[in-house]
Amino acid sequence: MPNLLSRYPAEAMLLLVALLWGTSYGVAKGALVYYPVLGFLAVRFGLTFLLLLPSLRQLATPAGRGALNAGLPLGAILLGIFICETFGVALTSAANAALLISLCVVFTPFAEWVMLRRRPEASAVVAALASLVGAAMLSSAASLSFNLGDALMLAAALLRAVNVCLIKKLIHGKAMPMLTLTAVQAGVVCAGSVAVALMVSGRGLPPLPSAPAFWIAALYLVLFCTIFAFFAQNWAVRRGSPTRVALLMGSEPVFGALFAAIWLGERLTPLAWSGAVLIVGASLWATLPRQVSPATA
Repeated sequence: MPNLLSRYPAEAMLLLVALLWGTSYGVAKGALVYYPVLGFLAVRFGLTFLLLLPSLRQLATPAGRGALNAGLPLGAILLGIFICETFGVALTSAANAALLISLCVVFTPFAEWVMLRRRPEASAVVAALASLVGAAMLSSAASLSFNLGDALMLAAALLRAVNVCLIKKLIHGKAMPMLTLTAVQAGVVCAGSVAVALMVSGRGLPPLPSAPAFWIAALYLVLFCTIFAFFAQNWAVRRGSPTRVALLMGSEPVFGALFAAIWLGERLTPLAWSGAVLIVGASLWATLPRQVSPATA
């Protein structure tokens, strides 16, 4: 195991991120009992920004200014992702949310083709189609049709595919501090959440909740699912293709479904579990190394 970790550090980091993000849906669903979606996002990313404030000293350096230039558009994409994800989690089951978000595996090869001019490999296309079949099995087991929460999770999956390609486009080959980049992204999401809340309600956000369960959930999401996970994802994307990153994180739905079953008592039918296994199996199969034939080498 130590040899595997030393040989594949990016892959190990991404699998850990997948585990943490898989738990985030159940934790966020519990926190939303105490506070509305936009307020919860403002708290989560506001705390992240405050904890990473020391890293903003790097903005005085050329590398830090590069992180600022990349972090502003990446933060805007993240704002859209988390608004869709968090409203989606509030309107559907945590297990369903975790499984549907894995469809970013389907979208990423084609986003990479459009944005980075890299044609997807045949294995990636096969894995994407298999994941799509798995999602259909999930939806047919859960209900006859998607609800609004499911639709929002699909939109978040598409935005995630765009985001991972944009990370590659903006930071590949550039020296920039990853914590500073994460801080800028968090600041954009926090400010954007407050601005959207003002536009929607005209009254801003309600008073902060006092329930300890809310703050425990918020701190868990800030430390593990935001600061560490964003740092790890940004670091790993610099060392691999967006499609490979998305496929390696295809295990996220299994962690999410398991956590929802253990923590929230949600139950999936055998057909839904079969769809989950198909999504994850296709993702892992697509990441296996391929031998290049002499004719194509």
